[in-house]
Amino acid sequence: QVQLVESGGGLVQTGGSLRLSCAASGRTFSGYVMGWFRQTPGKEREFVASIDWTGTRTYYTDSVKGRFTISRDSAQDTVYLQMNNLKPEDTAVYYCNRHPPHNNYWGQGTQVTVSS
Repeated sequence: QVQLVESGGGLVQTGGSLRLSCAASGRTFSGYVMGWFRQTPGKEREFVASIDWTGTRTYYTDSVKGRFTISRDSAQDTVYLQMNNLKPEDTAVYYCNRHPPHNNYWGQGTQVTVSS
């Protein structure tokens, strides 16, 4: 069973920080580009950030540049998303997956709620 489990979400005030984790089981994802995505009810899932298999090249959607940092720990087969200076518009369910994503690997996501 291949599974990606997101965790670390929660309720935070505007300007606060959260660190999301994405843990893989069933297989390794160390050789893949990994990404974080988010979805708000009524909107399509959108790309947030990605990191290459070496953990050295990263990409971010414009709205999170300078605030979010994606990283990975190959030994733990875990991907992280450090989110700083959170804004209400960051409120969403956050998911991790390969990038480009594989439909079978979507997890349950972790809810991030940023209050004004």
